Amino acid sequence: MATSRRRRSFWVVLGVVGVVALVGVVGLFAVDAGSGAESTEPVPFHDTVTTGVVLENAGDDDELSEVEVPKAQVFYSQYEYVVGYRGVERFVDAHGAPGHEERFGYPLTVYVTDYGASGGDVRLTEDGYPTLEGETADWIDAESAVFVVDSEARTPAGETAIPFGDREDADAFAADHGGTVVGWEGLLEREFEIDDAAVVRDRVDQRHAHADDLVAAATPMRDRPVEVVVGENAATLKEAVETAPAESTVVVPEGVHEVPEEVAVDRPITIVGQGQGERHGNGDDGTEATTDATTLRGDGNGSVLVLESERAAVTDLRIDGVGDVTSPDDDERDGDDVLEMAYGQSDAGIELDEAPDALVENVTIESPATGVLLRDAPESVVRNVTVEGSDDWGDGYMAVTTIRSPDAVVEDSTLVDGRDGIYLHRSDGVVFRDNVLENNRIGVHLMYTSRTLIADNRIEDPVSTGIDVMTAPEHNAIVGNEIRNGSQGILMAGSRSYVADNLVTDTSVGLTTGAGNSIYEGNVLAGNVEGVQANQILPTNEVTGNDFVGNYEHANARLGTLRVWSEDGEGNFWHGAIGTPDADGEVGTDTSTLERSHSPTDPVDERLHRVDGTPTLARAPATGALSALEGTVSGMRSESIVDPAPLCEPANPELLERTEWESPERAC
Repeated sequence: MATSRRRRSFWVVLGVVGVVALVGVVGLFAVDAGSGAESTEPVPFHDTVTTGVVLENAGDDDELSEVEVPKAQVFYSQYEYVVGYRGVERFVDAHGAPGHEERFGYPLTVYVTDYGASGGDVRLTEDGYPTLEGETADWIDAESAVFVVDSEARTPAGETAIPFGDREDADAFAADHGGTVVGWEGLLEREFEIDDAAVVRDRVDQRHAHADDLVAAATPMRDRPVEVVVGENAATLKEAVETAPAESTVVVPEGVHEVPEEVAVDRPITIVGQGQGERHGNGDDGTEATTDATTLRGDGNGSVLVLESERAAVTDLRIDGVGDVTSPDDDERDGDDVLEMAYGQSDAGIELDEAPDALVENVTIESPATGVLLRDAPESVVRNVTVEGSDDWGDGYMAVTTIRSPDAVVEDSTLVDGRDGIYLHRSDGVVFRDNVLENNRIGVHLMYTSRTLIADNRIEDPVSTGIDVMTAPEHNAIVGNEIRNGSQGILMAGSRSYVADNLVTDTSVGLTTGAGNSIYEGNVLAGNVEGVQANQILPTNEVTGNDFVGNYEHANARLGTLRVWSEDGEGNFWHGAIGTPDADGEVGTDTSTLERSHSPTDPVDERLHRVDGTPTLARAPATGALSALEGTVSGMRSESIVDPAPLCEPANPELLERTEWESPERAC
């Protein structure tokens, strides 16, 4: 019976390959990936697949609305889309990167914006951003253009090159703003300082160190001298806060303290509870705060504590009785205002409002709305905090919210239930590390937020997504997180980010590679329905050293064309991937990689780990010929992934041991 099943599986797969091969050959003549280059007249920039400088993340600065970033649009020999680069220097950087021609082909035609033929006058803002007084710049063939480099001109992402169709216009700009005029070939030989994903990787330790410094700077606030004790020197907490001098401590004795209205802290003082009881913490014992804790109990209307001063601190408390308002009624706002009203104006256990360098530590909050809300509170520290939200996420809100609070630190905390574990909005540089998140809708939710470090968090049972990076941010590092039992594990967007050493298991979709020009390495995707979705249109990502084990489908390519997932002769480990035997029937045992490439999107290779008979079919000459054809003919390369150097064994065995999947046997 088992033999019969294996034979049926073999012939089913063979039939699928035959159909796919036929469809592929027909498609050769109907759709050619290079067909987009038949007409190389410039197109509207919004019709290109764009990459490069993003202004949306820079906030509501009116100055940015007038910025005219120099652009290039490129027609490639074997790429079906016209590629638009926001920043001419971004094309130069990409053009010189290893493997670029392998993925795109060579540029047939490159157009750049001509700042001398716009009918207006190019000017620089105070920050050096180029603007045009008049119409937007026209397009000109790059080979006939000249470029001003090393001038005062910049974009929010750094230095830029300003193109001109007329040498006199370029000389005049250089005379006013400095710089050197070079031709197209000279421009291609230059190196520009662009922070790529490798720089993000190199800065992970630096970001941890900066967070350590912020925690160290905040810790002395716990030791301010005691000046007021509630019940002794003041009847209520509100009175104690109003009378305490700056740089002093207000002590709240253990027991329950009613707080009938929010308490505003407008000077740098510390509020500390005498009895914290047993915390929920990050341990596995499941303990919760006891009646011995110092509890501040609101009346169910509004926030309980509002910090409105720099270096204010709250420690060793339990807070409940928080209001349930999640967003005020206001339908007249739009854009960022809508998001801020939706996420940044709710009731909270502790609210930091224009309170930089604040400290919230050893606090447990039970809240139907938000637990800790940071609004314009940069470099604040939230640590050892437990937030218990609503059982139904639709009834609650965020455990922690940061609005325009860059470089804040949230660590060693437990965020349970509610809508999002943490929501970050225009809060660049936040470090969110060593936290436990359970039963949230989304564990970590980023909007318009770059340069974050999301590290070493454990996220379990998210209703929707473990980590969701939205909009178009840059330079985010998602490192060392463990995500289990969610609909989606890690959803990436933006560019130049670093996603590494994460474990994602038991999800519908483990990881999406939606952030372009990024590095995805050392991740373990195990036991998911789909291990990874390649959904970034431009094939600019480096995907290496990842382990794909026990997924129903290891990888899918949803958009774009061929992705090549190996660097410097090493790729990824694909459970089920096979080598090609030599004349003696042996597969090499002295190498770290298989000599046969692996395509997880190929109709045969994708079944190697789950359908009997597939390895035999994969070694068939006809299958090899079809694979070779797909690898060389652009029309058959769309929406596919190829790993030319798959690994013989898992690259991350210690991470894999934390799943229910045994490490597969060495494949070569």
